[in-house]
Amino acid sequence: MIGALILGGIIGWIAGKLMHSRGGILRNVILGIVGSAVGSWLAGTVGIAATGTIGSILIGVAGSCVLILVCRWLFK
Repeated sequence: MIGALILGGIIGWIAGKLMHSRGGILRNVILGIVGSAVGSWLAGTVGIAATGTIGSILIGVAGSCVLILVCRWLFK
């Protein structure tokens, strides 16, 4: 559980840096966890499967970036 939160925070932080988003640690953790779920769903829909930790992180970051983009469109 703690490992998932730490990994979610790292994923959210990376996505925030890539998308030039501002936010605190709680926002990064939530963004990373929800973004990982979104990324896994999108990758599964397209037929892409993550292998290993690095693949999971990449898909999580991609999902978090998509989530940031959608939130920007919705709350503009």
